[in-house]
Amino acid sequence: MSTLAGIVLAGGAARRLSGVDKPMLPVGGKPLLRHAVDALAGADPVVVVGPERGGIPGVRWTREEPPGGGPLAALAAGLAVLERPDLVAVLAGDLAAVTPSTVDRLVAALGTHDGAVVVDAGGRRQWLLGVWRTARLRAVLPAEPAGAPLRSALGALDVTGVPEHAGEAADIDTPEDRLRHS
Repeated sequence: MSTLAGIVLAGGAARRLSGVDKPMLPVGGKPLLRHAVDALAGADPVVVVGPERGGIPGVRWTREEPPGGGPLAALAAGLAVLERPDLVAVLAGDLAAVTPSTVDRLVAALGTHDGAVVVDAGGRRQWLLGVWRTARLRAVLPAEPAGAPLRSALGALDVTGVPEHAGEAADIDTPEDRLRHS
């Protein structure tokens, strides 16, 4: 049986939301970050990359270097905290409809691929909603991940797509997004 860890990327400046702490925005009665952490119920450990926040127990916290270095730097920081899980689920901290069944479907779809990511209704791969073979993920990280494009690194892997269910790939980037999910 494969071991599964989880990484939630919960940094970023939330420019389109006037700099509000987006992962702590309540949607459906709980912070967005809690949605992501709850979706990782089958993962151990769960690492959150971003500033430490109250009310999110049972996770390990870490930060990317430099803070604000982008999602690939955050992913590298999360992987550095993990020992040797076989698989790692990587989620954005602003997903309003992600659930444990989302992660289960991604694990089931992995097969012999390096990664499995949700594909949204528009056909776009959601790089921060996926499950990856940890060793393969580490192998494509650049020596200096700060500012490097996430899509280029992860796109070099053998990735399978999993169609989204019920808007689970929807993230909260604007006030209008939040209204749609409240």
